[in-house]
Amino acid sequence: MQTKREAQQEPAAPREQEAAPRMATTNDIDFSDILDTDCLLEMCDAVAEANKTRPDVMRSDLLAILKKASSEGRQNARALLSADGSGINCARRISWLQDQIITVLYEFVCAHVFPQQKDKFAVTAVGGYGRDTLAPGSDIDLLFLFQPKPAEETHKAVEFMLYVLWDMGFKVGHATRTLEECIALSKSDMTIRTAILEMRYICGLRSLETQLETRFDKEIVTGTGPEFIAAKLAERDERHRKAGDTRYLVEPNVKEGKGGLRDLHTLYWISKYYYHVRDTAELVPLGVLSKHEYHLFQKADDFLWAVRCHMHFLTGKAEERLSFDIQREIAEALGYHSRPGLSAVERFMKHYFLVAKDVGDLTRILCAALEDQQAKSTPGLTGVISRFAHRSRKIAGSTEFVEDRGRIALASPDVFKSDPISIIRLFHVADINGLEFHPDALKRVTRSLSLIDNNLRENDEANRLFMSILTSKRDPALILRRMNEAGVLGRFIPEFGKIVAMMQFNMYHHYTVDEHLIRTVDVLSEIDKGKADDLHPLANKLMHGIEDREALYVAVLLHDIAKGRQEDHSIAGARVARKLCARFGLSQKQTEMVVWLIQEHLAMSMVAQTRDLTDRKTITDFADVVQSLDRLKMLLILTICDIRAVGPGVWNGWKGQLLRTLYYETELLLAGGFSVVSRKERANFAAEALYNALSDWSQKDRKIYSKLHYQPYLLSVPLEDQVRHAGFIRQADKAGQALATMVRTDSFHAITEITVLSPDHPRLLAVIAGACAAAGANIVDAQIFTTSDGRALDTIHVSREFKDDADELRRAGTIGRMIEDVLSGRKRLPEVIATRTKNRKKSKAFVIPPSVNISNSLSNKFTVIEVECLDRPGLLSEITAVLSDLSLDIQSARITTFGEKVIDTFYVTDLVGQKISGDSKRSNITARLKAVMAEEQDELRERMPSGIIAQPTPVRAVTQTEKKADSPA
Repeated sequence: MQTKREAQQEPAAPREQEAAPRMATTNDIDFSDILDTDCLLEMCDAVAEANKTRPDVMRSDLLAILKKASSEGRQNARALLSADGSGINCARRISWLQDQIITVLYEFVCAHVFPQQKDKFAVTAVGGYGRDTLAPGSDIDLLFLFQPKPAEETHKAVEFMLYVLWDMGFKVGHATRTLEECIALSKSDMTIRTAILEMRYICGLRSLETQLETRFDKEIVTGTGPEFIAAKLAERDERHRKAGDTRYLVEPNVKEGKGGLRDLHTLYWISKYYYHVRDTAELVPLGVLSKHEYHLFQKADDFLWAVRCHMHFLTGKAEERLSFDIQREIAEALGYHSRPGLSAVERFMKHYFLVAKDVGDLTRILCAALEDQQAKSTPGLTGVISRFAHRSRKIAGSTEFVEDRGRIALASPDVFKSDPISIIRLFHVADINGLEFHPDALKRVTRSLSLIDNNLRENDEANRLFMSILTSKRDPALILRRMNEAGVLGRFIPEFGKIVAMMQFNMYHHYTVDEHLIRTVDVLSEIDKGKADDLHPLANKLMHGIEDREALYVAVLLHDIAKGRQEDHSIAGARVARKLCARFGLSQKQTEMVVWLIQEHLAMSMVAQTRDLTDRKTITDFADVVQSLDRLKMLLILTICDIRAVGPGVWNGWKGQLLRTLYYETELLLAGGFSVVSRKERANFAAEALYNALSDWSQKDRKIYSKLHYQPYLLSVPLEDQVRHAGFIRQADKAGQALATMVRTDSFHAITEITVLSPDHPRLLAVIAGACAAAGANIVDAQIFTTSDGRALDTIHVSREFKDDADELRRAGTIGRMIEDVLSGRKRLPEVIATRTKNRKKSKAFVIPPSVNISNSLSNKFTVIEVECLDRPGLLSEITAVLSDLSLDIQSARITTFGEKVIDTFYVTDLVGQKISGDSKRSNITARLKAVMAEEQDELRERMPSGIIAQPTPVRAVTQTEKKADSPA
């Protein structure tokens, strides 16, 4: 890895690549800075001489010397990694260092501990260590080769070596076997076969290693190439499946993930096994890889080793997951710098994903060569039959392509050169015929990318074929992903090329931008095919009525295409889309729809999740933005696809319910159906409906419990919930409970509801939020209502944790009891929160400057306070406590989490029910909130009570002003 160079200037697919590092062989490297082996041997011999009669002291002194040599050698390797940037050199230096330690230890054992064991066994390296590479924290995999019927002392000598290595702190994986045992086990166990394939001599009786290598080639490798390749590729596929089956996860596993080092190792194993090569460079004269592809292999190997070595050094352990916590530091260590629109860490991760993509290209190229080689080399009649059975068949309507065992292949090698449009046509024909891709076809695509130029991009037929792929009723995401992996998508749409492999440094987005866009198309296709009725009943129903599928598909594919720019990506993306729509053949009307959808693609999600949907101003403001039912329908579907494609677990039923509510309310207004009946009249109708619904109650109870509520409650809470609440309050009154909780769960909406009845108090929500934080519950929504007799009826929605309703209800009961314990004073709030957060590790990866926005224009009745900052346990409790300190009455709250970032919105009034006015008061609110979000000391906040003692009489009297404004119906 060396200093970065800027993105290549090719306009079709800008791509940030690094200068090619020099790939060194072990012989190229000067190891003199790592360890003086002769000096180490002399020191060990001196220890033996000085402690001939004291074996324990001798072993202890030997251990200290070897530990020091190993530690200093690794420190030197780290310094050299920082100096020359070469990951592969670092891995080889550490491997060489380990060889010297083991050789010195072997010589010591055979000279001073078990002198009869000299040349009685061999020590060999296997696994990654066998490839002469070793990461700082990796296991040391050793195979001790014995002669037939080894002596007892041979086992003891090996045991002595192993215990010293273990005491040095190494994780040593080892096996002790004779040659016969190695051959027998290799026949039945593919893992052992792979280990011996990579075996490398370190010290001891060399003839044992030589014999095993000869016999292994003759008795195991010969004639079993296809079997080994199939096993290794199946192993790789299973590993990818476990890792998420995408190379575009934003916290990739550098060793095991798709496009990581293990994929390169798999190529190495297959090449060595099938082509009998010891070095990947030998694949070039064999015609398997071109010089350019071998160069890619070198760069990928060196870059991934640099990342892995830095990760191990930085964390002090065998850390293989490139997590957010260390990405910044790794980027800095590798010399990346920020550029407009992309931070240093985002540039580093973009390069990482481009390298992972190169590894995918190399895998396809090697697989194509193997398949071709295998077809040619099958001998005799079997080969004739095989070639006859597997011969290609024509594809109806196509002369350029043929079908080969369910895969599309080229009819001749120069198809793309003759007609570059055939590059796009390949994917179109594969789609309409439901074919997978022959590796040779994809290899030729990768080698023909330079043919995708401006002429092809502007070609009407090429764009028609692309639109057919994008809007296909079959599996458009699969074809788009194949186009992207082959490099076609970024060349055909240069703007898309700019976001290929781009990551966003946050915990909300799980994938790179290009992968997110393709997954968004996948969700749209699922809805389009009617397969999403369970998850998205409304979108499923609306999709059939969408007249302009093309515009929707284009908007979905392009909605984030301008990420990574300095300006707002929605505005920049709309501008990019306007240009591309004309190219794709969309009409002016379609283009305007796409442009609007991209410009407003975040609006519906943000309004649904951060605004009070029971506040009429929210709906009228949103309707002013949308303006038409067609836009509303398409924006809803785009929003669902966008959230679903962010990553696993991001979408839930609660978000679906919020979006449906916003849709229905806005639809009513746009269709001219918003009620003209006054608010007071509607509240009276609602109170009457509640009275009638309690028909099996006594006249007295019906009257009391239907008159408890003010207008906000009656107009926003569904009648069935009002009936439940009435029963809950009556039951608490009969039991003489001033404090009670009720829980229920809803699997479709993915939320659990906790209703709290308590004497009203300005700090009530702060205490409830604190109790929820202490119980580990994540609040997503809070509705706060005051009854006419001075009590609070608060409904808290928390994220659901368990699939099973019974388990979730038990959890909800625990949270409810915690709320009751804190409100009644049985538990002190500061203590229970401290217990929950004492082991919390503060995230150093993300920096989100706290922001506060106070608006009087978002609601007709309330001041809306929106805060944005880094999330942490107990944050909501602290924020609501500050709002209470400031004598603000919280009427409702929306709690929204985007990965590590939280956006909380509070609808508040002062204590006499008025909006917050006055610049000084607003400035004070902003300052106090920013202090608590930044975890600064706040003397006023330290007065937060330990809890609230529940009393039957209300703590906060309802003022005359409130009664006048919101008299119970």
